[in-house]
Amino acid sequence: MYFEVKERDLCGRIGILRTRKGNIETPYLMPVVNPIKNIIEPYELKSEFGFDMIITNSYIIWKHYKDNIKDVHEITKFDGPIMTDSGAYQLLVYGDIEVSNEEIIEFQEKIKSDIGVILDVPTGAHCNREEAEYTVMETIRRAKESLSYRKDKEMLWAGPIQGGVYLDLLEYCAKEMGKIDFHIHPLGSPTQILEEYNYSKIVDMIVTAKKVLPPERAFHLFGAGHPMMLSLAVALGCDLFDSAAYALFAKDERYMTQNGTMRIEELKELPCSCPICNKYNAKELMEMEKENREKLLAKHNLYRVREEIKLIKEAIREGTLWELLEVRCRSHPRLYEAFKRLSLYIDYIEENDPVINKKIRGLFFYDEISIMRPEILRYKKRIIERYTKPKDKLILLPMPKEKPFNKSKIFKKIKKIVGDEYHICFYGEPFGVVPSELSETYPLSQFESALNNMKSWKEFVMEFIKSKEYKEVIIIGEELEGIKSLKSIKELEEFLRCKNENIS
Repeated sequence: MYFEVKERDLCGRIGILRTRKGNIETPYLMPVVNPIKNIIEPYELKSEFGFDMIITNSYIIWKHYKDNIKDVHEITKFDGPIMTDSGAYQLLVYGDIEVSNEEIIEFQEKIKSDIGVILDVPTGAHCNREEAEYTVMETIRRAKESLSYRKDKEMLWAGPIQGGVYLDLLEYCAKEMGKIDFHIHPLGSPTQILEEYNYSKIVDMIVTAKKVLPPERAFHLFGAGHPMMLSLAVALGCDLFDSAAYALFAKDERYMTQNGTMRIEELKELPCSCPICNKYNAKELMEMEKENREKLLAKHNLYRVREEIKLIKEAIREGTLWELLEVRCRSHPRLYEAFKRLSLYIDYIEENDPVINKKIRGLFFYDEISIMRPEILRYKKRIIERYTKPKDKLILLPMPKEKPFNKSKIFKKIKKIVGDEYHICFYGEPFGVVPSELSETYPLSQFESALNNMKSWKEFVMEFIKSKEYKEVIIIGEELEGIKSLKSIKELEEFLRCKNENIS
């Protein structure tokens, strides 16, 4: 078992990725290391920051060491697991490289890479459909032929998924790659899309691939490394990330935060408590030599990324990944768009979100987006499919502020009036309808809500009534088409009195 899932929340997973150089706990971000020159030495990534695995480029190593082959761990001076990319990114940027798929696969084995990547053909963000079809078919062809080149049985192999924004091609590629013997599947060519802040499209791409890939394989989002979007990617099922953003942003004198990026020259305060920001202030950073400032900024950026990964893991363990998403995805309008995009895939999220072994915590609801959370969808599905009504007559009451609802004053008063003749349910957000006898069941009373003046419950209440085939329905406080509506308890008493007199 090279990848074992230990805990889950939404589609996010804490897992153990087993390599010959040691085990890695996912979600995990691999800092990108240049095999020739680095702003931070690879050994520092482990000793100072706790990064136990890195990623480097086997094509660059090949260009410098093909005539004098060395172990990649010796070249980088890093003794933990190392993943090596194949040069496909250079292929995307420059249009051609000097090495073949067979050569780079065999070379990665010779330099003792722990995780290798085949030489796929990146789709890119702006190619036409014909070009995208070629990248998909050629990547699949190269993936199949790689089986005859791979000899090292201890090495893990990654098979990238191409197709880009053409989701039907992406799905086809994922299905075919899933049939081939790989351990990890990176989502190919997202870098340009991420650079354009098109997070909604990234959501589409991740879900399209994840839906059809074998669930026991780790999923890698190439080129993603900004703290503000990692929780979204993890929530959709991404296990691995890699990024050189920590160094590239530092070179451009940009300072990472969990909610975005700032120019260091514009800062008066350093809004962080990492070792760098504790030791220096903004003025001191700006007054030092650029090379020193660049290294310190890169270190700060690494601390922020590392902190965010830890925060995401703890959210998965606590079952609060959705709450973290609610915060992070409001840090940028394009992220918020992507968060709303989840409504298209809520069935996928609900199917993967664990029902049992989650810590029982109260749910928070802020606006209409909060209602998308899988607990709501799961409840509504089950109340329609599995619930059996105890009586044929129904009274609908607005959800009271007191919880549980069946202990509220309004419930006790109505129950005293109607006795056992009517079944009492509560209506409103976020659950739509709550039978009184279930109102103490988690999470029907364990929530806090700011959902005021929303009427989306109406459609679900009508579905509930229709599915249960009540013979008589009365609603108090609101109006529903075709349903007897009363404004108050006093009107209910008068209605029942007149009804009973007519019967007698």
